Order: sequence, then structure tokens, then C-alpha cells
Amino acid sequence: MGIFSRFFKKADHKEEVTSPSVEVTASAAPAEKDWAELAGFIAADPEEYRLVSVIATAVAAGDHPDSQFVVKKILKRNPEAKTVAIIAASLASEVAEDNQLVVKRILKKIN
Repeated sequence: MGIFSRFFKKADHKEEVTSPSVEVTASAAPAEKDWAELAGFIAADPEEYRLVSVIATAVAAGDHPDSQFVVKKILKRNPEAKTVAIIAASLASEVAEDNQLVVKRILKKIN
């Protein structure tokens, strides 16, 4: 091997990066009639509409003060769903601390 081939040779230093995956599933699928999906967002109170719409239109307008905006719907985070998602993600992170968890759906028992 020449001196140049030592410097410019591509090294085969590939490291496998594996992360443990955690899957939280129920043992049996819940019956649809016993469970209802909990909404992630709920309608905001009418008292909050004015402040939120003023702030949103001011941010959206930016440097264009002559533009007009219409706010059609204002939603806020459901506090019950937020609490359940935090608790579930915290419990699941005990198994694998380096993973990122996403709560896709929350079901609430009707009966």
C-alpha cells in the first residue's frame, strides 16, 4: 500500500445503532360499544374568543396591516386528555428512557 492509499482509503467503520422499541398494546381489542374516544381538543370558551382572535390576526398580519383575517374556529387542549397522555407517556418511559413517545388515541370507558 502506498502512502496516498493509506490516507484516502475509505474505512469500513459502520456501527449499528439499535434502540429498544416499546409497544404498548392491550391483550384484547376493546369492544366499540364500551369505549368512546376522548377528543384531544375541545371548543374554547366564548370569553376567550376575542383575545385569541386578536393575537392570532396580529401575528398572521405581520408587516401587512391592511390585510383582513377571519377566525372561524378556536379550539383548546382538552385538560383530561393532556393529563392522561402525560401519565401514560411517563409510565411507558420507565421501560425505555431514550425513546420518544406519541399518544395517538385515548379511549374512555363509558360504563
